[in-house]
Amino acid sequence: MAFDATFLSAVLDEIRQRCTGARIDKIHQPSRDTVILHLRCAEGREKLIFAANPTAPRLHLTSASPENPPEPPMFCMLLRKHLSGARLSAVSQIPMERCVEFSFDCTDEMGFPVQKKLVCELMGRTCNLYLLSPDGRIVDCLRRIGLDESSKRAALPGLMYQNPEPVTKSDASNWSAADFSSVLTQSGADLLSERLMDTVGGLSPLVCREAALFAAGSVDARIDTLDISATADKLALWFGEHLNHPAPYYYAQSDGTPKQFAFCPIRQYGSCVKAESFGALLDMYYTVRDQKDAMRQKSQAVRKTVQNLCTRLTRKLAIQEKELEETYDRERLRQLGDILTANIHRIIKGQTVITCEDFYDEEMKPIDIPISPILSPQQNAAKFYKDYAKLKNAEKELTRQIELGENELHYLKSVLEELNRAATDAELEEIRRELQEGGYIKADTGKRKMKQNKLPPMRFESTDGYPIYVGRNNRQNDELTFKLARKDDLWLHASKVHGSHVIISCGGTNPPDDTITQAAQLAAHYSESIGGQNLPVDVTPVKQVKKIPNGKPGMVIYHSYRTVIVNPYPDIVVDALNAEKKPEA
Repeated sequence: MAFDATFLSAVLDEIRQRCTGARIDKIHQPSRDTVILHLRCAEGREKLIFAANPTAPRLHLTSASPENPPEPPMFCMLLRKHLSGARLSAVSQIPMERCVEFSFDCTDEMGFPVQKKLVCELMGRTCNLYLLSPDGRIVDCLRRIGLDESSKRAALPGLMYQNPEPVTKSDASNWSAADFSSVLTQSGADLLSERLMDTVGGLSPLVCREAALFAAGSVDARIDTLDISATADKLALWFGEHLNHPAPYYYAQSDGTPKQFAFCPIRQYGSCVKAESFGALLDMYYTVRDQKDAMRQKSQAVRKTVQNLCTRLTRKLAIQEKELEETYDRERLRQLGDILTANIHRIIKGQTVITCEDFYDEEMKPIDIPISPILSPQQNAAKFYKDYAKLKNAEKELTRQIELGENELHYLKSVLEELNRAATDAELEEIRRELQEGGYIKADTGKRKMKQNKLPPMRFESTDGYPIYVGRNNRQNDELTFKLARKDDLWLHASKVHGSHVIISCGGTNPPDDTITQAAQLAAHYSESIGGQNLPVDVTPVKQVKKIPNGKPGMVIYHSYRTVIVNPYPDIVVDALNAEKKPEA
């Protein structure tokens, strides 16, 4: 991503246009690092989000409505006390720095008009949000920093606020070709992108690579190989256009969500998309990211339990397979029993070893057979046959146990895949109930049982109008395939990997190839193979799919099928994934 100072400047222009003169209606703090201001503007209501998370700092207008805690944090209460009803009068930015000052017209405790400020710093580890009094003192801040942590810029109530150290790099928005030519002829980094990064302020490495790609045809272009005059002309053109006329662009992942964003077109990864606004772009990027992070945290305990079960089961299978290998040599025990039986008349009680000719050997070489001195000759011979039979039975039992263990491991890995795909609390809860019913985790007996709304399978529609259903988890896969689907519908599944069951509701008709391809792409997307290319997907009528006897949820077998090769995420699938997935009425 490229949330650099120039990108932030474009975001602030958007905020100024829509929010200058707006009054603060509500203030919420949904998480430790995030504050949201609800503003009453001339043209409606807006929400301004401040996120001082070092891993994802941002500031923009948002349409998201994150859940708030039952009781507001102390910093939120402080902001409400000082800024409720205040009017946003000005927004300013330290040049080429990710530091923004919001000025609010409000009243003090005596009712006199004063101006208070919110200062938002979005610089990595030092991310913070400050409330300043009219004289510039820190009333409080989101992240307090003591004198023992930073002697230069402590962040504590009562201290005077200090601006970050000024940026020493230059603003290139009005540079001419001669200015760029001077930079390129000076000593410094060899790569054009790195030279720009070291010289021009307010830019991320991503943007510098884009400028190098435009001016020199490569993100790794070396300055000593370039025509300085021609390169300088192109740089002046590129910087003049994009620094003075920024626009929200992003490079999309295969599912359509932004992977990289900037205030200029992103060409180094291929095609890019222009967003409706900077706020909408950041909502798309961070909403998906925050949602995944939140679900990852919520599923952490269940995930750890399943991972531990997988590890334990893998170790058990390794031991069982080693024991199984040991049973393969049992035939020699039977042979030794035969040799001993043939020479039983030669055994004297009390012997520990008897030497006999090995008639199973072509050369009839003599061998030493160990025997027990406390057993009779007949008992010694019988012991070999008994050990042989024991290993023979052990082979059968170990083979059965290994098959059961492998099936269970396959099932647990499919649960891990479900946890990776779970996007809502409801989906996570269904996975948790599935594990509880399987005896893998304990039920929440201490909690009051509440009626759970059963999630329906995901529903899509092909371009030819055929309904396509996708199971969300193993239990739903079972229900979809064996209860909801008709015998003459088509069933699809990513080949030889964990994934969702997919049903084309066709009622015995032959759906067009486009519909089968789109359903196969959905099967590839909702599987372990997500993100790959040329993925095989098996297709067969539902009647050919059988549940494994006594098998875990979602485990099936099928023999008669055909395989189609697809690449996930064509436009039709992206559109479906981004659309609301409604259950069938």
